[in-house]
Parts: sequence; C-alpha cells; structure tokens
Amino acid sequence: MARENAVITTIFAEVGKMVIGQEQGLRMMVAALLAEGHVLLEDVPGTGKTTLAKSLARTFQARFNRVQATPDLLPQDLLGGLVYRPQTGEFELRKGPIFTQFLLFDEINRATPRTASALLEAMAEGQVSLDGQTEKLEEPFFVIATQNPLESQGVFPLPEAGLDRFLVKVKLGYPELAEESRILERFRGDNLPEQPEAVVTPEQLKELQQQCRRVRLSPDVETYLLQLARRTRDGKTFTVGASPRASLALMALSQALAWIDGRDYVTPDDIKAGIVPVFAHRVQLTPERRAKGETEESALTAILQQQPVPVELEQSR
Repeated sequence: MARENAVITTIFAEVGKMVIGQEQGLRMMVAALLAEGHVLLEDVPGTGKTTLAKSLARTFQARFNRVQATPDLLPQDLLGGLVYRPQTGEFELRKGPIFTQFLLFDEINRATPRTASALLEAMAEGQVSLDGQTEKLEEPFFVIATQNPLESQGVFPLPEAGLDRFLVKVKLGYPELAEESRILERFRGDNLPEQPEAVVTPEQLKELQQQCRRVRLSPDVETYLLQLARRTRDGKTFTVGASPRASLALMALSQALAWIDGRDYVTPDDIKAGIVPVFAHRVQLTPERRAKGETEESALTAILQQQPVPVELEQSR
C-alpha cells in the first residue's frame, strides 16, 4: 500500500505549509473524512481551527464554504430557498452555502436549535428539503463544525442526538513551545506562508474511502471493540453509554487509521486511538463520577486500561 501512504504523506505536507503542529488533530480529521464522517472541533479561539479546515479543503481540490453561526442565522440562510424571477415569472432555486463539498460551520453552538438541526439533517441524509423539494448534496460532503467550550452566554448546546451526527470530536490544544516559535517566525516580516496545493480530487477521495471500507477487521479485534462499547453501558460509569451507531463509527474510524498507516487490517491500537474521539461526545458520566472530577475522556481511558487486549494479537505485534 505504498502508493496510498505517499498520498497521505503529501496531504500532511501540503497542510503543513499553513498549519504548524496539530499532527494528531489533522490525522483524526483526515481519518474521519476517509471514514465518510464529520468532525466537531472543540477548542478555544486562536488555536488554528479555521486555518486547518481551509488548508485541508485546498489539498482535496474541494469547493469550500464557511458559515459563521450567530443567533440570528436562519435555516434559509444556510440552505437557500426559492426566489421569484420577474423576468421569467417563475421561481428559481437559490442554493445556500451548504451546497458545497467542504463546509466549515464556525461556532455551531451559537446557532439556534432550528438552524443547527437543518445542518444536522443534511449531515445525516446527504440532502436538504427546500419548499417541498428535496435537493441532493454533492459528494463528498464533509462538515467541520467548531465550538468554543468556554462560552456560556448566547450559546445553544448541541443535544445528544446532534452530537451523535459527528463521527469524531477533536480537541487541538495549544502548540508546543518550539511549534509556537516556528509560527512566529513564519509570520514575521513580509514573507507570507505558502498556500497548500490540491493533491487529491473529489473523485480520487471517493476511491480512497472505498479502500478504507475494505480494511479487514478480524473476529478478535471486533470482539475487543464490542467489549469496550458494552463496558460503557453497565451503568456504573456512564448514564448513557455508546450506542451501536457509536460502535459502527469506531469501526469505520479504526479502518481509516489502519489504512493511513499502510495496513489492510485493524489492530487493537487503532481501536485505542479512536475510542476517545468517537465515544467521548456520545457518552454521559454519572453525577457521582463527575462530582469526583472525572471526565468522559478520563473514564474512557480507564476502561481501555482495564479491558484486556486479545492475547494472540498482543503476541503477534
């Protein structure tokens, strides 16, 4: 699978022209794209969420739109609608910014539930309903939504059903000291950063997604995944555990992570790498656990440490 690895290496290199650091976040976003899912980026302002999304869209030669969510943003501002043309005496469809391939929806928690639900329906169905008409969205359709976890006023937290539409939730975090020094150096003076070049067409992306779906999942690894999911449902740690849809999402992401690493089979390490990004926004801690200072992420990490890895797989690595 050397050819595919070369493609991934090139994608990372092109995004790296604009984004310094954030390798793990970029890896998860690319894996989610290959798994045909959507991404929720959660972090404080200024950590490069918008730059990362734009750079990734450029490398895939995809049409890109950005929508800034505000409380007064209406569903028709996102979807579009029928407009009367006096010249022809007919109504004409005016497509909104959702009709694109890569959509960056900034600060999704500032949009009203009605507007957010219009986006989430499009993410789930790959189509939108406008004045009684159903319009298919172009493929690939990839949504990157951002939210600031520190905001508490003028925001509308996404419901559990809405969060479930995102394959992964990614937290970028602050750059390391050396990385931030490189950021300052890059923007010092008159030299502007080099723009990423398109290296993958939408048609090629669909072929890569099909290849990821063909990555093998052995019975032992599948059992390991299912056991982890079932441990979130015992009621001891979480009031809401991982659903079967979450298990499917973890399988798809682990297949994409394996493919990125040049393998045609999933290992337990792929499952471990994906469980927090896939499960953390889908499960809910019990009040007792939260009172002790635990988080969904720390509780899932503890489950990983407690669940035995298949012995034969451990020995074969």
